[in-house]
Order: sequence, then structure tokens, then C-alpha cells
Amino acid sequence: MRNLLYRLYERRLEAELAPQNLPGHVAVILDGNRRWAERRGAHSARHGHTAGALKTLEFIAWCDDLEIPVITLYLLSTDNLKGRASQELDELLQIIGDLAEAVGELGSRRIHVVGDKAALPSDLAARLEYAEAATAAVSGATVNLAVGYGGRLEIADAMRAILHQQAAEGASIEDIANRLTPELIAANLYTSGQPDPDLVIRTSGEQRLSGFLTWQSANSEFYFEEALWPDFRRVDFLRALRAFQLRHRRFGA
Repeated sequence: MRNLLYRLYERRLEAELAPQNLPGHVAVILDGNRRWAERRGAHSARHGHTAGALKTLEFIAWCDDLEIPVITLYLLSTDNLKGRASQELDELLQIIGDLAEAVGELGSRRIHVVGDKAALPSDLAARLEYAEAATAAVSGATVNLAVGYGGRLEIADAMRAILHQQAAEGASIEDIANRLTPELIAANLYTSGQPDPDLVIRTSGEQRLSGFLTWQSANSEFYFEEALWPDFRRVDFLRALRAFQLRHRRFGA
């Protein structure tokens, strides 16, 4: 009976959404996998990360159904690379590689990896590069996999790229200062050429961005969900979209 009620509620929520006002870019901080495993008495966080990966595939399918063209998924931060115990990190890296391959097999989205690829183990970097190449011909929809990602690092990398470009053109420091604009910085971010996220969702009840899309989220709407990521349901996603559509976006005002 409960499942039936949820399905009916889900249909009602989806019917209330205005297709023309859905976000063009949804970004998600997939938080709570480890706590999900702990609450179920699992001896390893791997159980939670695996459940989170399966949920990620579900989420991509939901976005495909709603024709949301760009999604960004925060899978691993630069802090995670340094702060996780070696066994958990090794397991997580393996799961991320498996997930990237599974996303590629869906065939519905072009994969774009955002983050410091040089900081990743060579085997994972190779798997991610293969997933990108295998989906390069897919048109119309993109999934950004944020792996080894940090918002401050991304901005620093963008500035470094600009300085190298300008120096190669023989520009002086004064020239660079005069040419430096928000548009130029944006053009050198990992997400260059993509729209900024309209909606950023974080699961697990935490209400912070943790360095996620620091530049790009300046005008995003935020939605914080209590459910842990493996427990995140389609009805929860529809609620987030409904909340987004009920907001009046002021873009900085």
C-alpha cells in the first residue's frame, strides 16, 4: 500500500512540474554513503559506496526521462583523496571506475570528467579517460563526473591556464590585468562551454557546498535533502524540482 501511495504521489508531483521551467543543469553532492552503511551494520564503507553508485545510475535515468541536459555529480573531492583511509579510498576509486564504465554503457550521455586528473591513480585516470572517449560521439546530454575535484583548485587551474596562454602570446602583466574578466575565467574552468548549474542538491542533511562548483554556483538555487544518497528516491528529486520552480530567481539581487 505504501508503494502504491508513493507512486501516486510521484505521478502527481511530476504532473505539477512545468517542463519548460525545468533546470538545464542539475548538480548533486552525493553525500551519506558511509553513514548509510554504518546504519546498516556493514563492516565496510564499500557497501554504502556501492549502493551510492547504483543510486547514481538511477538518478541519471531520472534526468534522462525529464530531459535535463546537463548534470554534474560530485563523486570525490581533493580532500577525500587525502583524508580517507587507504583501504576505503582504494575501494571507492574502484567503484568510481566501475561507475564511469556503467554510465558509458547507458549510452545516453557524453561523459566529461572534471577535477585534477593528475592527482588520481593512473589506473583510475585511464578508466575515466576511456569512458570519456567512448562517449565522445554522444550528443545532446552531458554528465560531468567530479573526481579529485576542488572548487578553489579549479579556479587556480583556470588562472594558471590564462597566464600560460597570455604569456605565450607575449602579453605583459598589464595586458593580462586588462584582459582578465569573469568571462575569460569561466572559459577556462573545467566546465567551459557549459551552462552554470541552475540547481544544486546536497543529500544527507548537510548544508554546505564543500568546495563544489565554487565559481559556477554563484547564482544557483540550493536544495538540501535529509535522505542519505542511497535512500534518495525519485519522489525526493521531484520535490527538489518543484521547490526550484516555486522560487523566484533574482540572479544576485
